[in-house]
Amino acid sequence: MTTVRIRVPATSANLGPGFDALGLALTLYDDVEATLTAEPGVRVSVAGEGAGEVDLGEGHLVVRAMREAYARMGTPQPAGIALRCVNRIPHARGLGSSSAAVCAGILAARALSDGGLSDDEVFALATEMEGHPDNVAPCLAGGLTVAWTDHAGAARMVKLAPDERVRPVVVIPTTRLATETARGLLPKDVPHKDASFNAGRAALLIAALTSRPEPELLLAATEDRLHQPYRAPAMPESARLVERLRAVGVPAVVSGAGPTVLAFSSPDTQDLIAPEVGNDWHIQQMDVDPVGANVQFPETR
Repeated sequence: MTTVRIRVPATSANLGPGFDALGLALTLYDDVEATLTAEPGVRVSVAGEGAGEVDLGEGHLVVRAMREAYARMGTPQPAGIALRCVNRIPHARGLGSSSAAVCAGILAARALSDGGLSDDEVFALATEMEGHPDNVAPCLAGGLTVAWTDHAGAARMVKLAPDERVRPVVVIPTTRLATETARGLLPKDVPHKDASFNAGRAALLIAALTSRPEPELLLAATEDRLHQPYRAPAMPESARLVERLRAVGVPAVVSGAGPTVLAFSSPDTQDLIAPEVGNDWHIQQMDVDPVGANVQFPETR
């Protein structure tokens, strides 16, 4: 049997104005151990997030990603796959759990196969399966990423190093929200003035996160008019929390499609967050993960 272990980070996409483009890797991880076995079939065990809820067979997202990767490489599908998943990334909360699973599966298949996929091909396949590159990019590369799709339809990304003073705080609710539901609330067209507003704020956010993470600058840089106002009816508690935090000077946004709220903490604002958060939320201070997905080979048996 051959085994590989993959550690994949949680991610926060959009970061306010960077809709479908900006993403940040966080120090919260899912661990996946994949083993190829001579015994036919798929066996999956899950501990932590998703235990008792997710498919434990061919429908498991990591397994599906492995299958897609083997097909893309043109190598034979393995006779048997055994997965052991230890999940810490909450599901359907806007922290990139599905991107993490997709990336873990593709990287596991690449590591266990002689067929090979380049890093660009891994990114392309993960984006294809996930639908958008903004969560996939930071999950694979770590740090702060800018992702886009070129004129040929290929996913691209640039990795940036956030200033070491950037301290993300995630505020996670007990409620869930499917990405498809949140995306379905977006209008087909937006006013030109709102698009211009977000372009300026997204550019400012890159500067703030990489060199000047002062609360006042981040507060202005995280303003958004393209997606959060339209999604607010689906997550009113998250929208109200963002408003409360911003009203006291804390740069706060909806993480990804929500309903988790992402705030940027500093010595001046860290004591302002907890008083605005109710008991139904879990507050977790994190750092920015600098490296992204990690692949390790334990002893081969």
